[in-house]
Amino acid sequence: MLLAEDDRAIRHALERALTLEGYRVTAVADGVEALAQAHRTPPDVLVLDVMMPGIDGLQVCRVLRAEGDRTPILMLTALVETQDRIAGLDAGADDYVVKPFDVEEVFARLRALLRRTSPVGALTGVPKPPPAPEGQIEAAGLRMDVQARRAWRGARELELTRTEFELLELLVRNAGIVLDHSTIYDRIWGYDFGPGSKNLAVYVGYLRRKLDEPSASALIHTVRGVGYVLRED
Repeated sequence: MLLAEDDRAIRHALERALTLEGYRVTAVADGVEALAQAHRTPPDVLVLDVMMPGIDGLQVCRVLRAEGDRTPILMLTALVETQDRIAGLDAGADDYVVKPFDVEEVFARLRALLRRTSPVGALTGVPKPPPAPEGQIEAAGLRMDVQARRAWRGARELELTRTEFELLELLVRNAGIVLDHSTIYDRIWGYDFGPGSKNLAVYVGYLRRKLDEPSASALIHTVRGVGYVLRED
């Protein structure tokens, strides 16, 4: 794991807590060091503070994603406005924790990110369709190559972030089945943030904007009070 945090007290405390939790941590103080270390020894997961001198966490994230690095990234931020969070997600981050945070929440989010790098497993209580040949799955006019992490609607390829891809894959694999909020949160984030969370609605909105076409039917439908389902009208 690579941890980049310019506040020395937070960096040392988090490094100690993560080490006690069983992680092998390399801790650095700024974005320049983070990029250099990530290039020297690619980590399994990165924890980046957003506001660092020189190169900040968002810039580190953008550089790694531009290089094709898909390592899970958890952002630490004191910025609580929705637009600030969206900026981090658009830069390529997979999740974020708002300061001040409970270290147990950091652990939970890291476990979820690391689970998502493992092969897709079965969902409790959700029927699992038979595997498609060569890692390809299709439903409702969508086609996904899970191994290559590419997706298409018809002939148009979709540009998806890691979380968007994982969410779409979940919906495609369970096309026609209404997935409740708790199931989706557990599979995508590994943690149910409760009824007040907007994470899922935000990502569904992202996906809809990328999937929807003027002359085509909507694919992701809201089942009020329950969750979401992928189907063609």
